[in-house]
Amino acid sequence: MTPDRGPDEILLGFTRALRAAGVPVTQDRARAYLVAVAAVGVDDRQAVYWAGRATLCGSPDDLARHDQVFAAWYDPRDGLPRAHPREASRPASAHLLPDAEDAAGTDPDGDEDVVRAAASAADLLRHRDVATLDAAERRRLAAMFGRLSLHPPVRRTARHRRWHRGELDAPRTLRDSLRRLGEPGELAWRRRGTRPRRVVLLVDVSGSMSAYADALLRLAHRLTQSARTAGGTVETFTVGTRLTHVTRALRWPDAERAIVAAGEVVPDWSGGTRLGETLRVFLDRWGQRGLARGAVVVVFSDGWERGDAGLLGEQMARLQRIAHRVVWVNPHRGKAGYEPLQGGVVAALPHCDDFLAGHSLATFADLTGVIARA
Repeated sequence: MTPDRGPDEILLGFTRALRAAGVPVTQDRARAYLVAVAAVGVDDRQAVYWAGRATLCGSPDDLARHDQVFAAWYDPRDGLPRAHPREASRPASAHLLPDAEDAAGTDPDGDEDVVRAAASAADLLRHRDVATLDAAERRRLAAMFGRLSLHPPVRRTARHRRWHRGELDAPRTLRDSLRRLGEPGELAWRRRGTRPRRVVLLVDVSGSMSAYADALLRLAHRLTQSARTAGGTVETFTVGTRLTHVTRALRWPDAERAIVAAGEVVPDWSGGTRLGETLRVFLDRWGQRGLARGAVVVVFSDGWERGDAGLLGEQMARLQRIAHRVVWVNPHRGKAGYEPLQGGVVAALPHCDDFLAGHSLATFADLTGVIARA
Protein backbone atom coordinates (compact mmCIF):
# COMPACT_ATOMS: atom_id res chain seq x y z
CA MET A 1 0.00 0.00 0.00
CA THR A 2 1.33 3.43 -0.80
CA PRO A 3 2.62 5.10 2.39
CA ASP A 4 0.62 8.31 1.90
CA ARG A 5 -2.76 6.72 1.23
CA GLY A 6 -4.76 4.71 3.78
CA PRO A 7 -7.24 1.93 2.94
CA ASP A 8 -10.32 4.15 3.38
CA GLU A 9 -8.87 6.80 1.06
CA ILE A 10 -8.12 4.20 -1.60
CA LEU A 11 -11.60 2.68 -1.28
CA LEU A 12 -13.28 6.09 -1.51
CA GLY A 13 -11.06 6.94 -4.47
CA PHE A 14 -12.40 3.83 -6.17
CA THR A 15 -16.00 4.98 -5.62
CA ARG A 16 -15.15 8.37 -7.13
CA ALA A 17 -13.52 6.72 -10.14
CA LEU A 18 -16.55 4.50 -10.55
CA ARG A 19 -18.84 7.54 -10.38
CA ALA A 20 -16.73 9.30 -13.02
CA ALA A 21 -17.12 6.24 -15.24
CA GLY A 22 -20.89 6.73 -15.25
CA VAL A 23 -22.05 4.48 -12.40
CA PRO A 24 -24.52 6.37 -10.14
CA VAL A 25 -22.66 5.84 -6.86
CA THR A 26 -24.53 7.74 -4.16
CA GLN A 27 -23.17 8.60 -0.72
CA ASP A 28 -25.29 5.83 0.79
CA ARG A 29 -23.82 3.25 -1.60
CA ALA A 30 -20.29 4.44 -0.88
CA ARG A 31 -20.93 4.14 2.86
CA ALA A 32 -22.36 0.65 2.40
CA TYR A 33 -19.27 -0.28 0.39
CA LEU A 34 -16.94 0.77 3.20
CA VAL A 35 -18.98 -1.21 5.73
CA ALA A 36 -19.00 -4.30 3.49
CA VAL A 37 -15.22 -4.16 2.93
CA ALA A 38 -14.65 -3.74 6.65
CA ALA A 39 -16.75 -6.86 7.24
CA VAL A 40 -15.05 -9.10 4.65
CA GLY A 41 -11.53 -7.74 5.18
CA VAL A 42 -9.52 -5.34 3.04
CA ASP A 43 -6.78 -7.95 2.58
CA ASP A 44 -9.01 -10.23 0.51
CA ARG A 45 -8.97 -8.87 -3.05
CA GLN A 46 -11.73 -11.21 -4.23
CA ALA A 47 -13.96 -10.25 -1.31
CA VAL A 48 -13.38 -6.53 -2.01
CA TYR A 49 -14.34 -7.16 -5.65
CA TRP A 50 -17.64 -8.82 -4.75
CA ALA A 51 -18.39 -6.23 -2.07
CA GLY A 52 -18.19 -3.53 -4.73
CA ARG A 53 -20.47 -5.38 -7.13
CA ALA A 54 -23.01 -5.97 -4.36
CA THR A 55 -23.14 -2.42 -2.96
CA LEU A 56 -22.12 -0.01 -5.75
CA CYS A 57 -23.90 -1.44 -8.81
CA GLY A 58 -27.56 -1.08 -9.64
CA SER A 59 -27.87 -2.42 -13.19
CA PRO A 60 -26.14 -4.89 -15.56
CA ASP A 61 -24.35 -1.97 -17.27
CA ASP A 62 -22.92 -0.94 -13.91
CA LEU A 63 -21.39 -4.42 -13.43
CA ALA A 64 -19.33 -4.16 -16.63
CA ARG A 65 -18.08 -0.69 -15.73
CA HIS A 66 -17.28 -1.84 -12.20
CA ASP A 67 -15.08 -4.66 -13.50
CA GLN A 68 -13.16 -2.32 -15.83
CA VAL A 69 -12.54 0.32 -13.16
CA PHE A 70 -11.69 -2.33 -10.55
CA ALA A 71 -9.01 -3.83 -12.80
CA ALA A 72 -7.55 -0.36 -13.40
CA TRP A 73 -7.74 0.89 -9.82
CA TYR A 74 -6.55 -2.09 -7.73
CA ASP A 75 -3.16 -3.72 -8.13
CA PRO A 76 -3.64 -7.45 -8.85
CA ARG A 77 -0.05 -8.32 -7.83
CA ASP A 78 -0.80 -8.07 -4.14
CA GLY A 79 -3.59 -9.19 -1.86
CA LEU A 80 -4.17 -5.65 -0.68
CA PRO A 81 -6.04 -3.12 -2.83
CA ARG A 82 -3.40 -0.75 -4.12
CA ALA A 83 -3.76 2.31 -6.29
CA HIS A 84 -1.43 2.43 -9.28
CA PRO A 85 1.44 4.87 -8.58
CA ARG A 86 0.72 6.81 -11.75
CA GLU A 87 -2.87 7.27 -10.65
CA ALA A 88 -2.12 8.35 -7.08
CA SER A 89 -2.78 12.02 -7.79
CA ARG A 90 -6.30 11.55 -9.21
CA PRO A 91 -8.92 8.81 -9.47
CA ALA A 92 -8.45 6.32 -12.28
CA SER A 93 -11.33 5.96 -14.69
CA ALA A 94 -12.06 3.45 -17.37
CA HIS A 95 -13.91 6.03 -19.41
CA LEU A 96 -12.00 9.30 -19.03
CA LEU A 97 -9.30 10.90 -21.10
CA PRO A 98 -6.44 12.57 -19.24
CA ASP A 99 -6.95 16.16 -18.20
CA ALA A 100 -6.14 18.77 -20.82
CA GLU A 101 -2.79 19.60 -19.22
CA ASP A 102 -1.79 15.87 -19.22
CA ALA A 103 -3.04 15.02 -22.69
CA ALA A 104 0.18 16.04 -24.40
CA GLY A 105 2.31 13.75 -22.21
CA THR A 106 2.90 10.04 -22.66
CA ASP A 107 2.53 7.17 -20.23
CA PRO A 108 6.03 5.93 -19.32
CA ASP A 109 4.70 2.55 -18.20
CA GLY A 110 2.84 1.91 -21.43
CA ASP A 111 0.01 0.35 -19.41
CA GLU A 112 -2.88 -0.55 -21.70
CA ASP A 113 -5.22 -1.88 -19.01
CA VAL A 114 -7.15 1.38 -18.76
CA VAL A 115 -9.68 1.79 -21.57
CA ARG A 116 -10.20 5.43 -22.41
CA ALA A 117 -13.16 6.67 -24.41
CA ALA A 118 -12.80 9.47 -26.96
CA ALA A 119 -14.47 12.08 -24.82
CA SER A 120 -13.10 14.75 -22.53
CA ALA A 121 -13.89 14.87 -18.83
CA ALA A 122 -15.94 18.05 -19.35
CA ASP A 123 -18.02 16.44 -22.09
CA LEU A 124 -18.62 13.39 -19.90
CA LEU A 125 -19.72 15.64 -17.04
CA ARG A 126 -22.22 17.36 -19.36
CA HIS A 127 -24.05 14.05 -19.80
CA ARG A 128 -23.91 12.92 -16.16
CA ASP A 129 -27.07 12.80 -14.06
CA VAL A 130 -26.78 15.79 -11.71
CA ALA A 131 -28.30 13.75 -8.87
CA THR A 132 -25.25 11.44 -8.84
CA LEU A 133 -22.54 14.12 -8.66
CA ASP A 134 -20.37 14.70 -5.62
CA ALA A 135 -19.59 18.14 -4.20
CA ALA A 136 -16.51 18.72 -6.39
CA GLU A 137 -18.34 17.69 -9.56
CA ARG A 138 -21.27 19.95 -8.66
CA ARG A 139 -18.89 22.89 -8.37
CA ARG A 140 -17.43 22.11 -11.80
CA LEU A 141 -20.91 21.77 -13.26
CA ALA A 142 -22.00 25.08 -11.73
CA ALA A 143 -19.18 26.81 -13.61
CA MET A 144 -20.31 25.14 -16.84
CA PHE A 145 -23.81 26.64 -16.61
CA GLY A 146 -22.32 29.88 -17.92
CA ARG A 147 -22.01 28.27 -21.34
CA LEU A 148 -25.79 27.98 -21.67
CA SER A 149 -27.60 30.79 -23.44
CA LEU A 150 -31.21 31.40 -24.36
CA HIS A 151 -32.36 33.07 -27.53
CA PRO A 152 -35.87 34.12 -26.45
CA PRO A 153 -38.69 32.96 -28.72
CA VAL A 154 -40.39 35.77 -30.61
CA ARG A 155 -43.97 36.61 -31.48
CA ARG A 156 -45.46 38.90 -34.05
CA THR A 157 -46.89 42.26 -33.01
CA ALA A 158 -49.80 44.23 -34.43
CA ARG A 159 -47.51 47.02 -35.59
CA HIS A 160 -45.64 46.89 -38.90
CA ARG A 161 -42.14 48.06 -39.69
CA ARG A 162 -40.25 48.87 -42.84
CA TRP A 163 -38.69 45.97 -44.66
CA HIS A 164 -37.04 45.33 -47.99
CA ARG A 165 -39.74 42.80 -48.95
CA GLY A 166 -43.04 41.48 -47.65
CA GLU A 167 -46.41 43.17 -48.18
CA LEU A 168 -46.89 46.45 -49.99
CA ASP A 169 -46.95 49.47 -47.68
CA ALA A 170 -49.56 51.46 -49.59
CA PRO A 171 -49.81 54.49 -47.23
CA ARG A 172 -46.06 55.11 -47.22
CA THR A 173 -45.85 54.56 -50.97
CA LEU A 174 -48.61 57.14 -51.49
CA ARG A 175 -46.97 59.67 -49.17
CA ASP A 176 -43.66 59.32 -51.02
CA SER A 177 -45.47 59.89 -54.29
CA LEU A 178 -47.17 63.04 -52.98
CA ARG A 179 -43.80 64.44 -51.92
CA ARG A 180 -42.76 64.09 -55.55
CA LEU A 181 -45.90 65.96 -56.69
CA GLY A 182 -47.46 62.79 -58.00
CA GLU A 183 -44.40 61.43 -59.72
CA PRO A 184 -44.09 57.65 -59.27
CA GLY A 185 -41.26 56.40 -57.08
CA GLU A 186 -40.07 53.23 -55.45
CA LEU A 187 -42.59 50.96 -53.81
CA ALA A 188 -42.44 50.70 -50.02
CA TRP A 189 -42.71 47.36 -48.25
CA ARG A 190 -43.46 46.35 -44.69
CA ARG A 191 -43.81 43.34 -42.43
CA ARG A 192 -45.19 42.61 -38.99
CA GLY A 193 -42.87 43.49 -36.16
CA THR A 194 -41.64 40.99 -33.58
CA ARG A 195 -40.90 41.06 -29.88
CA PRO A 196 -39.57 38.46 -27.44
CA ARG A 197 -42.12 36.00 -26.13
CA ARG A 198 -42.30 35.56 -22.36
CA VAL A 199 -40.95 32.32 -20.83
CA VAL A 200 -42.42 31.00 -17.57
CA LEU A 201 -40.62 28.32 -15.51
CA LEU A 202 -42.42 26.23 -12.87
CA VAL A 203 -39.83 24.33 -10.81
CA ASP A 204 -40.91 21.46 -8.56
CA VAL A 205 -38.94 21.63 -5.26
CA SER A 206 -40.69 18.76 -3.48
CA GLY A 207 -38.85 15.91 -1.74
CA SER A 208 -38.73 13.68 -4.83
CA MET A 209 -37.08 16.51 -6.80
CA SER A 210 -34.66 17.69 -4.09
CA ALA A 211 -31.63 16.12 -5.84
CA TYR A 212 -32.32 18.26 -8.93
CA ALA A 213 -33.61 21.47 -7.31
CA ASP A 214 -30.22 23.22 -7.10
CA ALA A 215 -29.34 22.49 -10.74
CA LEU A 216 -32.81 23.57 -11.93
CA LEU A 217 -32.59 26.88 -10.07
CA ARG A 218 -29.13 27.45 -11.54
CA LEU A 219 -30.65 26.78 -14.96
CA ALA A 220 -33.46 29.25 -14.22
CA HIS A 221 -30.90 31.85 -13.12
CA ARG A 222 -28.86 31.39 -16.28
CA LEU A 223 -31.95 31.62 -18.51
CA THR A 224 -33.09 34.75 -16.65
CA GLN A 225 -29.75 36.50 -17.14
CA SER A 226 -29.40 35.39 -20.77
CA ALA A 227 -32.93 36.47 -21.67
CA ARG A 228 -32.47 39.89 -20.05
CA THR A 229 -29.37 40.46 -22.18
CA ALA A 230 -31.40 39.64 -25.31
CA GLY A 231 -34.35 41.80 -24.27
CA GLY A 232 -36.59 38.91 -23.19
CA THR A 233 -38.36 38.04 -19.96
CA VAL A 234 -38.19 34.86 -17.87
CA GLU A 235 -40.51 34.43 -14.87
CA THR A 236 -39.74 31.64 -12.38
CA PHE A 237 -41.96 30.04 -9.74
CA THR A 238 -41.30 27.13 -7.40
CA VAL A 239 -44.10 24.64 -6.79
CA GLY A 240 -44.54 22.02 -4.10
CA THR A 241 -47.08 22.44 -1.35
CA ARG A 242 -47.39 26.11 -2.30
CA LEU A 243 -46.48 28.52 -5.09
CA THR A 244 -43.56 30.95 -4.68
CA HIS A 245 -42.48 33.68 -7.11
CA VAL A 246 -38.66 33.74 -7.14
CA THR A 247 -37.97 35.87 -10.23
CA ARG A 248 -36.70 38.83 -8.22
CA ALA A 249 -34.21 36.65 -6.35
CA LEU A 250 -32.85 35.18 -9.58
CA ARG A 251 -32.14 38.61 -11.03
CA TRP A 252 -28.93 38.88 -9.01
CA PRO A 253 -26.07 38.63 -11.52
CA ASP A 254 -24.05 36.37 -9.21
CA ALA A 255 -25.38 32.81 -9.38
CA GLU A 256 -24.45 31.84 -5.80
CA ARG A 257 -26.07 34.93 -4.34
CA ALA A 258 -29.18 34.35 -6.47
CA ILE A 259 -29.53 30.72 -5.30
CA VAL A 260 -29.18 31.78 -1.65
CA ALA A 261 -31.75 34.54 -2.13
CA ALA A 262 -34.18 32.10 -3.75
CA GLY A 263 -33.69 29.63 -0.92
CA GLU A 264 -34.58 32.28 1.63
CA VAL A 265 -37.99 32.97 0.06
CA VAL A 266 -39.04 29.37 -0.69
CA PRO A 267 -40.79 27.93 2.41
CA ASP A 268 -41.52 24.39 1.17
CA TRP A 269 -38.16 22.86 0.21
CA SER A 270 -38.28 19.05 0.05
CA GLY A 271 -41.92 18.97 1.09
CA GLY A 272 -44.91 17.30 -0.49
CA THR A 273 -46.23 17.66 -4.02
CA ARG A 274 -49.61 19.21 -4.81
CA LEU A 275 -49.11 20.17 -8.42
CA GLY A 276 -52.79 20.48 -9.23
CA GLU A 277 -53.51 22.92 -6.41
CA THR A 278 -50.40 25.05 -6.95
CA LEU A 279 -51.02 25.18 -10.70
CA ARG A 280 -54.57 26.34 -10.04
CA VAL A 281 -53.23 29.11 -7.78
CA PHE A 282 -50.77 30.10 -10.51
CA LEU A 283 -53.47 30.29 -13.16
CA ASP A 284 -55.96 32.13 -10.95
CA ARG A 285 -53.49 34.71 -9.69
CA TRP A 286 -50.98 35.02 -12.53
CA GLY A 287 -51.92 33.09 -15.65
CA GLN A 288 -55.37 34.46 -16.37
CA ARG A 289 -54.06 37.98 -15.77
CA GLY A 290 -51.67 37.65 -18.66
CA LEU A 291 -48.37 36.25 -17.36
CA ALA A 292 -48.89 32.88 -19.02
CA ARG A 293 -51.01 34.12 -21.91
CA GLY A 294 -49.07 33.58 -25.12
CA ALA A 295 -45.99 32.46 -23.16
CA VAL A 296 -43.81 29.37 -23.34
CA VAL A 297 -44.46 27.59 -20.03
CA VAL A 298 -41.95 24.97 -18.84
CA VAL A 299 -42.86 22.64 -15.96
CA PHE A 300 -39.96 20.85 -14.23
CA SER A 301 -41.36 17.90 -12.29
CA ASP A 302 -41.21 14.13 -11.98
CA GLY A 303 -45.00 13.97 -11.77
CA TRP A 304 -45.32 12.40 -8.31
CA GLU A 305 -48.66 14.01 -7.45
CA ARG A 306 -49.91 13.49 -3.88
CA GLY A 307 -53.09 15.42 -4.54
CA ASP A 308 -55.85 14.83 -7.06
CA ALA A 309 -54.38 13.86 -10.43
CA GLY A 310 -57.68 14.77 -12.06
CA LEU A 311 -57.33 18.33 -10.80
CA LEU A 312 -53.83 18.48 -12.30
CA GLY A 313 -55.23 17.37 -15.67
CA GLU A 314 -57.91 20.08 -15.54
CA GLN A 315 -55.39 22.80 -14.72
CA MET A 316 -53.01 21.62 -17.43
CA ALA A 317 -55.87 21.86 -19.91
CA ARG A 318 -56.48 25.46 -18.75
CA LEU A 319 -52.80 26.23 -19.11
CA GLN A 320 -52.63 24.80 -22.62
CA ARG A 321 -55.55 26.99 -23.73
CA ILE A 322 -53.85 30.25 -22.76
CA ALA A 323 -50.14 29.46 -23.27
CA HIS A 324 -48.40 29.43 -26.61
CA ARG A 325 -46.55 26.20 -25.80
CA VAL A 326 -46.38 23.91 -22.77
CA VAL A 327 -43.19 21.92 -22.13
CA TRP A 328 -42.92 19.26 -19.42
CA VAL A 329 -39.37 18.40 -18.29
CA ASN A 330 -38.93 15.19 -16.27
CA PRO A 331 -35.46 14.31 -14.86
CA HIS A 332 -36.24 10.60 -15.27
CA ARG A 333 -37.34 10.90 -18.90
CA GLY A 334 -33.88 10.18 -20.31
CA LYS A 335 -33.07 7.17 -18.11
CA ALA A 336 -33.13 3.61 -19.37
CA GLY A 337 -36.34 1.75 -18.62
CA TYR A 338 -38.36 4.82 -17.70
CA GLU A 339 -42.09 4.66 -18.39
CA PRO A 340 -44.44 7.65 -17.83
CA LEU A 341 -46.70 5.80 -15.39
CA GLN A 342 -46.89 8.33 -12.54
CA GLY A 343 -50.38 9.68 -11.96
CA GLY A 344 -49.34 13.29 -12.46
CA VAL A 345 -47.49 12.58 -15.70
CA VAL A 346 -50.37 10.52 -17.09
CA ALA A 347 -52.79 13.36 -16.33
CA ALA A 348 -50.53 16.10 -17.71
CA LEU A 349 -49.09 14.58 -20.89
CA PRO A 350 -52.22 14.97 -23.07
CA HIS A 351 -51.96 18.74 -22.53
CA CYS A 352 -48.21 19.11 -23.20
CA ASP A 353 -46.60 20.03 -26.51
CA ASP A 354 -43.20 18.59 -25.54
CA PHE A 355 -42.06 15.97 -23.03
CA LEU A 356 -38.31 16.25 -22.45
CA ALA A 357 -35.56 14.82 -20.27
CA GLY A 358 -33.94 17.13 -17.71
CA HIS A 359 -31.27 15.35 -15.71
CA SER A 360 -27.99 16.68 -17.15
CA LEU A 361 -26.38 19.79 -18.60
CA ALA A 362 -26.72 18.31 -22.10
CA THR A 363 -30.49 17.93 -21.68
CA PHE A 364 -30.71 21.49 -20.36
CA ALA A 365 -28.98 22.67 -23.55
CA ASP A 366 -31.55 20.73 -25.60
CA LEU A 367 -34.31 22.45 -23.63
CA THR A 368 -32.99 25.92 -24.50
CA GLY A 369 -33.17 24.94 -28.17
CA VAL A 370 -36.78 23.82 -27.83
CA ILE A 371 -37.71 27.09 -26.10
CA ALA A 372 -35.96 29.19 -28.75
CA ARG A 373 -37.82 27.40 -31.56
CA ALA A 374 -41.23 27.73 -29.89
